[in-house]
Amino acid sequence: MSQPLDSSHVLLTGGTGFVGQAVLEKLLSAYPTTRISLLVRPRGDLTAERRVQKLLRKPIFKAWRKQVGEENAAAIFAERVAVVSGDLGDVPPLSGDIDVVIHSASTVSFDLPVDEAFTANVGGPVSLYQALIDSGADPHVVHVSTSYVAGLRKGVAEERALDHEIDRDLELASAVIAREEAEAASRTPEVLGRLLEEAKKEHRRAGAGAVSAAAEEKRQAWVRDQLVEHGRTRALSLGWPDVYTFTKAMGERVAEEMWAGTGHRLSVVRPTIIESALKHPYPGWIDGFKVADPLIAAYGRGLLPEFPALADTVLDIIPVDFVVNAILAAAAAPPPAEDSHYFQVSSSITNPLRLGQLVHLVREYFSANPLKDAEGAHVAVPAWSFPHRGAVERALGRREKAVDLADRAVGRLPANERTRGWMSALYKARRDLGTLRKFTSLYQPYTQTEVIFDDARTRELHASLPAERRAEHGFDVTEIDWRHYLQEVHIPGVPGLMRDRGAKEAPAAPAELPRRTDVLAVFDLQRTVAAATLVEQYLWVELAARPPSSWATNLANLVALGPRYLQAERRDRSDFIRTFMRRYEGADEAELRAVIARTVTPSLRRGLLTDAIEQIRAHRAAGHRTVLVTGEIDVFVEPLAPLFDEIVAGKMETDDDGRWTGHLATSPLVGEARAAWLRRYAREHGLDLAESYAYGDSYADRSWLEVAGHPNAVNPDASLYRYARARRWPIHTWTATAEGRLSPVLRSIKGARKA
Repeated sequence: MSQPLDSSHVLLTGGTGFVGQAVLEKLLSAYPTTRISLLVRPRGDLTAERRVQKLLRKPIFKAWRKQVGEENAAAIFAERVAVVSGDLGDVPPLSGDIDVVIHSASTVSFDLPVDEAFTANVGGPVSLYQALIDSGADPHVVHVSTSYVAGLRKGVAEERALDHEIDRDLELASAVIAREEAEAASRTPEVLGRLLEEAKKEHRRAGAGAVSAAAEEKRQAWVRDQLVEHGRTRALSLGWPDVYTFTKAMGERVAEEMWAGTGHRLSVVRPTIIESALKHPYPGWIDGFKVADPLIAAYGRGLLPEFPALADTVLDIIPVDFVVNAILAAAAAPPPAEDSHYFQVSSSITNPLRLGQLVHLVREYFSANPLKDAEGAHVAVPAWSFPHRGAVERALGRREKAVDLADRAVGRLPANERTRGWMSALYKARRDLGTLRKFTSLYQPYTQTEVIFDDARTRELHASLPAERRAEHGFDVTEIDWRHYLQEVHIPGVPGLMRDRGAKEAPAAPAELPRRTDVLAVFDLQRTVAAATLVEQYLWVELAARPPSSWATNLANLVALGPRYLQAERRDRSDFIRTFMRRYEGADEAELRAVIARTVTPSLRRGLLTDAIEQIRAHRAAGHRTVLVTGEIDVFVEPLAPLFDEIVAGKMETDDDGRWTGHLATSPLVGEARAAWLRRYAREHGLDLAESYAYGDSYADRSWLEVAGHPNAVNPDASLYRYARARRWPIHTWTATAEGRLSPVLRSIKGARKA
């Protein structure tokens, strides 16, 4: 007895995507006589063939590999599947013997730039259908779309072609032009000037290179924002909630005009919100976060105290295995060329899941299986009251403003363990507010919709299946028990969600440093290796070298010039060093060295951070070259020479009498100057920077920290803390020293009084 699609040659696009993977697996496991051509684009260094090889190691194919035997899987796959290397933007010549095309490739994102969305979801189908026409083949095409092409409407959306007169070619051309126009506008003096000022305000301390890089990043982000807004506004103006549904609707029109309109057979399958499998390949299979999952995860983590939604809205969810079965059933039942078929794989009429019911079931689940926060405490999930969007928007705005004010205040405080705790809390608050803001914007059209999707033809297709095939190949949504599906199948399988369960783990032990002689470990000094600052060292010298009668005058002068020094520090680290070191004008270097040896050296050594010393010793034990690089003057740091393989420090200019002039002999090696020095140093000494380590405390250190493959933020200021958190750099709190911060000052005072 022949089977559906018996001996058919199937061309599948989007085979590496969520639905495409499931279609490919089902063809392999349940349609053994089919031949498959898989259109896959190379990515980076990976060829199309290599991408498919990696794909076959995914969990979805595990049962099939076991079914045919692990040792035979690769050979059987190669026999049945031909990988066609190509991109939908430029489809290569296709075989003339293709019987069925399943076009499931698309870009599923609600906030893509308009040109990217059109290129993928409209330009891609144009290229595909032109390649099919050029091949001379006459396959039955199953074009996978979405039910939400129905747009912003109320009531029942029927299983038929969309009724509109929009020129999809004109819209595609307009989207491409929008990119050119936005790029040109972003380069005008008005826009660039504003972005440059923002970059200077945020990144000046990291150096000119960081400012220019940030300005360019801001320009690119500005272009993207313009194009995202262009797509959103154009979609809304034509009756769609976002650029995704708009471009999918235009993609359907491409299929209708280029394929069905030229006498070929076409079926359009419109799933709703596709989520994890109910049964096949196994309950709960999913590949990454899907539409509903970010909302579920954020709710379970307590990040959505309220959400603007309608409790009576039907959130139309459908398991992915139902979608795959419907696609393959449609593929096996081609319509007449003059009568394209439309199938809406949906649940909103036959087995509706209302948003209020969904929230109740999700809340019930997380109440019984609570996640835990970073401190190990159970997260209490909120009870939504489904407020109006305006109320949520106002509350969100107030919270964002409060976080901004607190962030600015904390950023001006000295960096210490307490302020870093505040920074961490503010970082989390800002991230959570960003999540809520994004979800409110993106998901509102789907949580306040009043459209439901007719599925009469889809139910007829299911009923046409032989009775013996329905259990394995059916898609009857009345079989779905939403409580069982959500609480026992879907939520436990949401990627990454269950990793939050359980008590907070103890910090992992530091990874053992690799033993290599071509690795550099470079350290900054202040607040990284030593607790003392440049100002504190000056106080040590002043109190030890001058009579008590002059202390009050000198300290008053230091306090009076404090704002000037602070301004220089915020402007540029090298400016601060130059400005502050003017205080040493006229100092006799020989006398200063004696004072440093007597007073500063013991204090400096006692004030070293014990964790830093251990880390330096660990690097040396691993064979790494350890270097202290500082903008401070050499005479102050020479006592630390035994700790490092090398110390690189600044020098003061001296006159003919051996007195300091108050000017530096060399420019301070800080920021971008240090980054350039590191590159040259590594090149001259044969060191591998990609495997090297860097330790610094200030945002001014960013440029040289990034030169190393392993940057580390030590006791970071607010700006570096945020930057390091965003890039997942290790952040260290090293505070323990052999003695308190005031001990050197008190010792100097005591010594001066004895004298």
